[in-house]
Amino acid sequence: MDRKASRIRRQFNRSAEGAYDANAHVQRLMAEWLDRSLQQEVNSVGDFKPDILEIGCGTGNLTERLLHGWPWSSLTALDLAPAMLQAAETRVAAVCANSSAARVRFLLEDVEAWAPGAPSASLDLIVSSACFQWLRRPKETLGELRRLLRPGGLLAFTTFGPGTFRELHESFGRAYRAAGMEPRRHGLSFPSAEQWQSLLQANGFENVQLQQTTQVELHFSVRAFLQSVKAVGASVSEASASPGIGSRRLFERMFEHYEEAYRVQGGIQATYELLLIHAAAPRY
Repeated sequence: MDRKASRIRRQFNRSAEGAYDANAHVQRLMAEWLDRSLQQEVNSVGDFKPDILEIGCGTGNLTERLLHGWPWSSLTALDLAPAMLQAAETRVAAVCANSSAARVRFLLEDVEAWAPGAPSASLDLIVSSACFQWLRRPKETLGELRRLLRPGGLLAFTTFGPGTFRELHESFGRAYRAAGMEPRRHGLSFPSAEQWQSLLQANGFENVQLQQTTQVELHFSVRAFLQSVKAVGASVSEASASPGIGSRRLFERMFEHYEEAYRVQGGIQATYELLLIHAAAPRY
């Protein structure tokens, strides 16, 4: 496992053992959105028994929905963080009947390391919610996932778009400029819907369908917002402070700008751009 994957594993292990579910409001909405988008697929397959892969199952929110929504399926749920996987297993055992729980196989794996060794044309449906933004090699990984799908199989996922945390990034930018410095990115950079479409089509996917929506959350303060982000495994401190300005002072200026520009009744706002994407493997 490479260094970045190891860091991601540590972050999500801490989250699973802490307050992930209490703070994962947007992630739950994304799982619900993805699950609703698959209902037409469920209705069209009848008693067909699809083989499903869930990438980044987390604490099992979508896993539970898949077991209920696809009653004849065989499901493999994969996550790279042991504590997340354990939480998902515990959740499924608690809320699903024994017959449903028996249909899921949990794997402790990093999909980018696991997929190249998985058998070709072995899956009918690949799903993932709020996970693909963590891919280190999205182009290569999408190619592997395309290989795993049977003809006509479907890849369906939700992820975050580039408008996510726009208030935070604007406030960091203002903090850097106030110090006479070139702004630096903090946290992940999120591909746009058009970039995902290009990556999917370059890897042989067809009938790419894109949906976008915006979710605005309120938090008591900027500090409370950042704590909630950390609680779900993310970080906004990946860009170290540049020479000439201390990290603490940079964050102080960012806090000031954020509170000044984005305080509304009830707290400060934080915007999430959410993407829902379906793409099919060719039927030939």
